[in-house]
Amino acid sequence: MNTALARIDDLERAFGPLDDPGNPLGAHALLAADAAGSVLPGAEAVLDAFGLNAEFVPADVGGRLERMDVLGRILRPVFRRDASLGFGYGLNCFFATAPVWTAGNEEQRGHAARLLLGGRRVAVARHEVAHGNDFVRDEFTARTVPGGLVLDGSKSAVANASRATGLVVFARMEDAPRGRTHSVLLLDRDELPAGRVEDLARHTTTGMRSTEFGGLRITDCPVPGDAVLGAPGDGYELSLRSSLLIRGLIPSIVLAGADTALRTVARFAVRERADGRSSLDVQHVRSVLTGGFLDLLVIDCLALVATRALHLLPRQMSAYAAAAAYLAPKLVAESMDEMSSVLGEETFAQDGAYGMFQKQRRDLPVTSLGHAGSAGRQVSILPQLPYFARHAWFADPEAPAALFRPDGELPPLDLSQPALLGDGDPLAATLVACTDLLESESGTGGGHGCGPALRFLVRTLTGELVELKKAFEKIPEGDRETLSSPYSFGLADRYTLVLAGAAALGVWREQRDTAAGAFLGTTAWITSLLYRLAGRLGLPLPDRPADCERLVLDEVMARFHNRRSYDLYSSPLA
Repeated sequence: MNTALARIDDLERAFGPLDDPGNPLGAHALLAADAAGSVLPGAEAVLDAFGLNAEFVPADVGGRLERMDVLGRILRPVFRRDASLGFGYGLNCFFATAPVWTAGNEEQRGHAARLLLGGRRVAVARHEVAHGNDFVRDEFTARTVPGGLVLDGSKSAVANASRATGLVVFARMEDAPRGRTHSVLLLDRDELPAGRVEDLARHTTTGMRSTEFGGLRITDCPVPGDAVLGAPGDGYELSLRSSLLIRGLIPSIVLAGADTALRTVARFAVRERADGRSSLDVQHVRSVLTGGFLDLLVIDCLALVATRALHLLPRQMSAYAAAAAYLAPKLVAESMDEMSSVLGEETFAQDGAYGMFQKQRRDLPVTSLGHAGSAGRQVSILPQLPYFARHAWFADPEAPAALFRPDGELPPLDLSQPALLGDGDPLAATLVACTDLLESESGTGGGHGCGPALRFLVRTLTGELVELKKAFEKIPEGDRETLSSPYSFGLADRYTLVLAGAAALGVWREQRDTAAGAFLGTTAWITSLLYRLAGRLGLPLPDRPADCERLVLDEVMARFHNRRSYDLYSSPLA
């Protein structure tokens, strides 16, 4: 773990201070490159020297990927600066190779590893998604011939299409039985016949403008049979299994961008005006800064749970990964709307001291994979909830304490273990356990006068779980029509907020008695955070915990002045 922490710090320092006008990798240069629709070459050189691609390759095939929570943290120094750089250079390679790590044989996994470790890129051309946008409507088809397959078709927008040597292609199989319509192929452009793969025009995007979304056309291209990952027809299942790896990383990358947005607003708020005062004298501004930080903390609690659950709770983690990937972009989008009310006209600045805010706000929808991704995450949660209501909630044992310890050790990652549907909900059981704990104590260990409000909020959140249990017990398991209703989608949204509260409570409980916990061990942040979550749920609220929120604001400003990250780790920034 110490080696991983050193890598994170090394990468942060290699980029230098984001707000230094003289830094060739700072905000000024990044905004200029973004405006030109190009990636900053010096920034890519930093990632080359760091060997970022090795972070996406499992250790058993020569890479550095051993822990998913560490991977999420390593991405943050990059995404705090430029989502186009983080996604286009490397994270898209991990998205592309996730099916290889999940289902590839020894030769396929080795081939993908050699490409990435050799500095090459791998791109993914996904299958058509119902109700998707224009980016995903076209597709590839494959027909079986003696000795292999013949591939045809096109995709109009594939990230890194022309820059990638490796291609992971989801192809519709001709004459395939229902439910087995797609296969996944691992291809190497250098090994395909000349003239069969054509790069098409690049698409211009509103967000992540420096990322290349280009088209690909493949015409009558022979492909060896051993290019198929898993078995023919495994495409849909492989897509779902790959998502279990990918979704836990979404909170980290949106959090990193929002960190920069919040820091930009804090810089605006502390500037001295002509009358000698600052925006911090305004209660609304203080509330926005406090709320923005609390949103980042709850997102990081979800990121922690979703990534560590891959190691600790592989049979139960699917709902947590989907909830984290669904809720994190939603909370950040709402928070950034609030921040824009503080910046005013500077919200639209294209450059200068506040230009990074609009860049991060534009990049967010693309970074988080858009609306179709959000709905898909809810769809993967919903079928599990009637089962949880009948068999898990208020019956399961709680999650292991290690799930909530940011720097705790983990067992090795075994990609054969994660299940598509959970057989229990231990995170919800942690909420119940924390409720019982607080009810049994006369104090809460953190002081600051927040105890009564915290107990009230935790009881209220547990009451919401009771209501969700009643609602989902009425829905027969497998009743797709009811589960696809707007009412059920609303219930799933509420469930994700309850999970967020449970994740935050677990982190607080594990930190409150440790010297290392410091701020995270106090009741100030957890009380303020649960108050904000309960408000989003429309639940009864105690008196506003103003003293707690003042302490949270003090932490916001201390981290701003001391150059520390706005997450669970309070990491040093360059």
